[in-house]
Amino acid sequence: MASSSSIPATTLGEIRVAQRADGPAAVLAIGTANPPHCVLQEDYPDYYFSVTKSDHLTDLKRTFAKLCGMTAIGRRFFHHTDELLATHPGLFLDARLDVVATAAPELAASAAANAIAEWGRPAGDITHLVVSTNAGSHAPGADVRLVSLLGLRHDVLRTVLQLNGCASGCAALRLAKDLAENNRGARVLVACVEEADSFDTLIPQGLFGDGAGAVIVGAEPYVHERPLFEMVTASQYVIPDTEHMLTMQLRSGGIGGTIATGLPRLAAGIVEQCLLDAFGDRLAGMGGVVEWNNLFWAVHPGSSAMLDHIVGALRLAPGKLAASRTVVREYGNMLGATVIFVLDEVRRQREDPEGEGAGHDKGWGVMMGFGPGFTVETMLLHAAT
Repeated sequence: MASSSSIPATTLGEIRVAQRADGPAAVLAIGTANPPHCVLQEDYPDYYFSVTKSDHLTDLKRTFAKLCGMTAIGRRFFHHTDELLATHPGLFLDARLDVVATAAPELAASAAANAIAEWGRPAGDITHLVVSTNAGSHAPGADVRLVSLLGLRHDVLRTVLQLNGCASGCAALRLAKDLAENNRGARVLVACVEEADSFDTLIPQGLFGDGAGAVIVGAEPYVHERPLFEMVTASQYVIPDTEHMLTMQLRSGGIGGTIATGLPRLAAGIVEQCLLDAFGDRLAGMGGVVEWNNLFWAVHPGSSAMLDHIVGALRLAPGKLAASRTVVREYGNMLGATVIFVLDEVRRQREDPEGEGAGHDKGWGVMMGFGPGFTVETMLLHAAT
């Protein structure tokens, strides 16, 4: 037994203070990636009914074409090419999962490599890894594969979030914020990767695409690090009695579930109260009134209808969700990865003196995502540049 004189005279409280960072977590770098196979939205009904050998279902194809035309999506990217589908007829669940087990980590690694290059430090300086995906169900999974693909330390602390739907990107960033602020010197790599063309019903087939987004998060940035957004505070709400509105599960044909047609109206009806409960005391101006148009917005664009309803509910100027609209037009809905693309687009628009985001906010902003539950994820951001 060690003598009492050998025990450091440090209290538990002092140990905890030393473990925690002194400042807020910040986004230090962002990277994105997509598969090379791109399909224009106007061509997608012909493409989809051809590869599924369903061209004889002319009425259904006409309905699907009308649905695709209402999405405000211009193009989407997919891992599954004609050649892949030809070599995997039917591509039911087992075959899909085998394809995803290889493709998803590689796509995530591409996005992560872009983020690490922008960050400017070695991959070995990453202390924590948070992987979020709605694709695949293997163990070991994409997190373990990323360690070798990126050359991360073998003692990196890994966490995986799965089947959190479109809210998963915000949830992963919320977790990264907590890890960075409670572990002094931590550098957290968040990697969100989606192989979303596994949906087995028509409405999701008209909305979702494949992509990966990665973010480096850390507190107390070093001299050569360039913080982009400080992560001020985060919240999560589950709206009572809405479990049936948005659901996901793995089925034989891919990812199944329900997307209620009333989802945009539901989100619009509760979004302002969620924001006021989470951030109202920090944002209220004279008379306790929050002017939402004074903020920049990084909103997950579940659909153009969702964005339209949020604009109306918060009385936003038409260009306030420009970043979200740009991303959904150029990539479609990539589930949890989408909000990282939106955050990157917000960064670009704010840095462009001619862009829609230039000089139109006071440096404060909100990131928001929606997922099964029905769950609303929010984070208050402060632009560091």
